[in-house]
Amino acid sequence: MGTGNGIRRIVVIGGGPAAHRFTEAMAKREPSNLDITVLTEEAHVPYDRVALTKALTNTSVDLTLGDPGLWAQENVTLVTNAGVKTLDSINQLVITHDGRSFAYDELVLATGSNAATLPIPGNEHTHVYRTLEDVWAINAGIQHLAAQLGRKPVVATIGGGLLGLEAAAGSQSLGAEAVVIDGGKWLMGTQLDEGAGQAMGRLIAQTGFKVHGGVFPKEVTTESVDGVCRVTGVLMADENHIPADMVIVSIGVRPRDELARNYNQMIQDTGAHAPVFGIGPRGGIEIDEHCATAVPHIWAIGEVANFAGMCIGLVAPANAMAEVLAAHLQGGEAAFTGFDTATKLKLSGVDVASFGDGFARTEGSLEVVYADAARGLYQKIVVSSDAKVLLGGIFVGDASPYQALRPLLGRELPAEAGAYLSALGGEVPDGDLPDDAVLCSCNSVSVGAIKDAVGGCGSCEGSEPVNDLATLKTCTRAGTQCGSCVPMLKKLMESQMTKNGVVVSTAMCEHFELSRSELFEAVQVAGLHSYPAIMERFGKGSGCDICKPVIASVLASQTSGHPMEAGLAGAQDTNDRVMANMQKDGTYSVVPRIPGGEITPQKLGVIAAVAEKYNLYTKLTGGLRIDMFGARLEQLPEIWKELVDAGFESGQAYGKSLRNVKTCVGSSWCRYGMLDSVAMGIEMELRYRGLRAPHKFKMGVSGCARECAEARAKDVGVIATAEGWNLYVGGNGGANPAHAQLLIGGLDDATLLRYIDRYLMYYIRTADKLQRTARWMEDLEGGIEHVKSVVVDDSLGLGAELEAAMENHVGNYQDEWAATLADPEKLRRFRSFVNAPDQKDEDLTYIAERGQHRPVEPVSLGSTISIGAPATGSVAS
Repeated sequence: MGTGNGIRRIVVIGGGPAAHRFTEAMAKREPSNLDITVLTEEAHVPYDRVALTKALTNTSVDLTLGDPGLWAQENVTLVTNAGVKTLDSINQLVITHDGRSFAYDELVLATGSNAATLPIPGNEHTHVYRTLEDVWAINAGIQHLAAQLGRKPVVATIGGGLLGLEAAAGSQSLGAEAVVIDGGKWLMGTQLDEGAGQAMGRLIAQTGFKVHGGVFPKEVTTESVDGVCRVTGVLMADENHIPADMVIVSIGVRPRDELARNYNQMIQDTGAHAPVFGIGPRGGIEIDEHCATAVPHIWAIGEVANFAGMCIGLVAPANAMAEVLAAHLQGGEAAFTGFDTATKLKLSGVDVASFGDGFARTEGSLEVVYADAARGLYQKIVVSSDAKVLLGGIFVGDASPYQALRPLLGRELPAEAGAYLSALGGEVPDGDLPDDAVLCSCNSVSVGAIKDAVGGCGSCEGSEPVNDLATLKTCTRAGTQCGSCVPMLKKLMESQMTKNGVVVSTAMCEHFELSRSELFEAVQVAGLHSYPAIMERFGKGSGCDICKPVIASVLASQTSGHPMEAGLAGAQDTNDRVMANMQKDGTYSVVPRIPGGEITPQKLGVIAAVAEKYNLYTKLTGGLRIDMFGARLEQLPEIWKELVDAGFESGQAYGKSLRNVKTCVGSSWCRYGMLDSVAMGIEMELRYRGLRAPHKFKMGVSGCARECAEARAKDVGVIATAEGWNLYVGGNGGANPAHAQLLIGGLDDATLLRYIDRYLMYYIRTADKLQRTARWMEDLEGGIEHVKSVVVDDSLGLGAELEAAMENHVGNYQDEWAATLADPEKLRRFRSFVNAPDQKDEDLTYIAERGQHRPVEPVSLGSTISIGAPATGSVAS
């Protein structure tokens, strides 16, 4: 059936991941003869529900799925705020609540599920954890309670499963006291057996959660205060009352099959002779292996679909169903064979994963187990009766074997099961994964598909070989959803590159066989202090734009040397060599440091006077500092003398170093402030100023959970709570932004600074060239957990050494511009013309720009630097 002009009308009801994946798959396969309409009752384009916790702690995060350009395609229409009321299979129409009708040739039900609620008194005063609006409401509610109560609000989460624990962790990161209530004997009872549950309980206790288990809630209690109903806690079946200021219910999901049920009822009431939907005993629309329902031309995918008596609320089977249906509607033979129920908990400090038959329900199955509940460690591998075929596994406390084992599910293991138990010191045995093994179950990406992409990605222009992880993820989709397969993906990519004859090199450049981290250690051990000495000892040739700035950064980190000292100046890029950012017209910018953003009126007056005197264009930077543009090279010392005399220092806006520490007004002025964020921000900025690193880094300090300083967008973010400071690390802006992750909470001032010292020095020692903190942590095996073990637990025994290195930096810090002004030899470098030191370029003309002046005739770049090696690196900040 069609429209008569060859166009096939496909209507999709639902706006979640399943609907998005199906639409994307259809648009790629045969876009020319399709008219796809997606009806979603939400106001948003389809977004990633797997990552909802990110939106709980950062309400501005963008969770949009895939390429937004999908919805701009001519044959694809997304209709938001379009809840469907009625199905009419006879006329093949769907009718929305506002009376609009949409004709279809094929109808896809991707309505997903609803958060289950509790049939107990007071349930109407609880929150659920299902949509963006849900998590935004929780975020706003916690902030409101904190301000209203003047203390840390208590948030009780009913439900100890995956989402429940993520909700509890999210509320804790927002400054609340987290309480978890679960009726089972142990948390995550659907995924974990009793031994794993005991270990899990130990780990959860270390997070600061209070757990109440084994008893079910009876009532959500409330009280009326000035006519407003307020939650007071949860009354349990054993009459124990658990105090709480907010209650979140996260006890699972229920398939949204009401459209099918209403349709069945309509057919029964009218006595029409038409097929009806099959509804599972526990809900869900029954489907076959092609995702077809019992009603012709109507299909169901995702969480609403009941296959073999089951509905599963996981993204991997939803994606698989979407791909199967898209292929089937295009005449393919794809079939849905069952659910992948593997899960991994995304919770800082708690490493948990399960897959396959972890409960050993298969007849004759054997269990290989290591258990140490006191340490919070449990590892179990389930194999067939002959101990050869992998059937499943459960890991708590150390889930590192999960990555290597999951693709082997249902296959013969290349080594005995016990060899995979890392708790016993085992390492993943070497061995190739079969090509048809699924490495990324979220997107059903096989090992063979990844190998093909590394050899030459067929989906990319020119089918060029893929030799970097970011491109591989884009081309194959592997690792783009939950991310748990990324370590194995990287390992497979590098292995395949080696097999293809591509050397997987860690060399910094053609002049150094060492990586940046290896060079850092080598220079430190050798005690070298100059660029020529390093080149002679470890390098070859004269260096390049890559290795020169790296060497300069390494030396600056270890010696706190001035960037213009002999032996360093020749290695610097243009900006570092003149301690200012070159702009596109050849002039320079001047950015004085304003620690913590606190500045006196007198100092503001100095900046205004300098800008006016030298006719500089002024602007607040993204870091809320004052930037003055348009200074000529020979003017820089004159300008900085006036600024230094007034008490200003270099803001290091030109270097790969600390840029600024952004603060809110904190408890000094704000009625919501819990701690003095300004004082802490100033202390941090004065401590870490001038610290050279592989890349620039920024910090932020917020005085409360309202997060006005946007600390979680920074490389190091600090947020005040009633229990102390929460420390977040690894946040970056730029082209590939990342959200900072909670390292540890409830710190006093001294402990906070000690952990920041360790974190920064560990980053400086081990990161790659020009690698930001977020990418560095992604590349570390274990990610945030590894960082926590090194920084907080001192697992490598480096704590004292890293702290001493930072104290060396603090003790040897000097303001680079003050030192330059005191050294005539350094001042000789600030000349526009080598052969005419006192001559200035008077041909510069100016135009007004929004009331200010800026130079418009470019200064010659050829004679900008007077002595030393040719300038290297970018001229942009």
